[in-house]
Amino acid sequence: MSQHTTVCPALFIAAPASGQGKTTLTAGLARHLRGQGKRVAVFKTGPDYLDPQVLAAAAGEPVEPLDLWMAGEAYCGQRLFEAASRADIILVEGAMGLYDGQPSSADFAVRFGLPVALIFDCQGMAQTVGALAAGLAGARAALTVTGLLANNVGSQRHAALIAEALPGDIRFLGHVSRDQALTLPHRHLGLVSPDEPGAALDPALSHAAQMIATTTLMDAARDVVFQAYPAAVPGRWLAGRRIGIARDTAFSFVYEANERLLEAMGAELVAFSPLADASLPPVDALWLPGGYPELHGPALAANTAMREALRAFHADDKPILAECGGMLYLQDHLTELDGTTHAMMGLISGHGIMRDRGGCQGMQTAPLPEGDIRGHAHHRTRTEDGPTPIAHGRRARHPAPGEPIVRDRRLTATYLHLFFGANPPAVAQLFGATSI
Repeated sequence: MSQHTTVCPALFIAAPASGQGKTTLTAGLARHLRGQGKRVAVFKTGPDYLDPQVLAAAAGEPVEPLDLWMAGEAYCGQRLFEAASRADIILVEGAMGLYDGQPSSADFAVRFGLPVALIFDCQGMAQTVGALAAGLAGARAALTVTGLLANNVGSQRHAALIAEALPGDIRFLGHVSRDQALTLPHRHLGLVSPDEPGAALDPALSHAAQMIATTTLMDAARDVVFQAYPAAVPGRWLAGRRIGIARDTAFSFVYEANERLLEAMGAELVAFSPLADASLPPVDALWLPGGYPELHGPALAANTAMREALRAFHADDKPILAECGGMLYLQDHLTELDGTTHAMMGLISGHGIMRDRGGCQGMQTAPLPEGDIRGHAHHRTRTEDGPTPIAHGRRARHPAPGEPIVRDRRLTATYLHLFFGANPPAVAQLFGATSI
């Protein structure tokens, strides 16, 4: 092997649809391998904040989401190469169904030569699993499906019927029985974060590891050659600047890749808590990421000292980026599902309202004055009476206008979660860089 390639066992875990148990069983496999003394590098395809936190709790190290559209092939490939250089095994969990989305989980697996293990929730079917698995495996010649794990199986006979129906080139990797103890707690945007009080995810992860130990899921892994993708080094455009980041249980949707990029551009990152702190740290710019402000309305509203600090910061014409939950926090009011309304910070007009269904998700480009930045939307609220937007997000594959983007002096607010690596110079300017 040259210095630009490395070999590491790897496995891509996919399913025919969401809700099949991918995250639980991927986490269980990571925990099981970690218990064997192996260093496991885990990734999640697609934009996601919550599943990676659960996977990280199982793997014992950070888990990064990788998305071909948002981050690009070179970024994703380099992250895999770096992981292969230090890990004993790489696990990648797919998003949604195997062929859902453009690019899809299948696109990702094919591009990087990853063998695929299918996870099927088999409740209500037996031999049909074989036909569905054959269809998924055969729909794309370049895809390598090496095995299938049957989840939510009712009996040994049920498992035997599934195994007998699989095509000869798809190995039966065992089964996981129906078990409520394997269910991870959810809420409206996905899994509950392991850091939340009362989350109690660790027993479920340990139980999943025990169940995985009875299967041969790892037999689906193969050695993969990973290629290096040398990346351009960003300029030190933020050298000497301090950026305050809201980080607590209300604001936790942060890609570590975004933090790494800000630091690579020279910024010093300073965390603060809108829930607990009475003042802002001495910083030059603010980043208010997404999260769950709707779960903390009373506490956020009661922190009037922080409200005054934020208003003074904005009045000083310093840069502020507010994404999704951060934008809701800066609006006038936020209403919960039961109709309870809380006063928020009032830096921009708008009334955020929780809804019990619907919402918005999908890939969009933010056409900012500083330049286009790719990102995504994922929320269960709507905003009324907001200011006139300066632009709308461009959807990746639909002509309808995307999320509104508003700006008040140096405050930029949007529902979009931005991937900073998509345009580092534009991001640097958002946070106050004057020389690019």
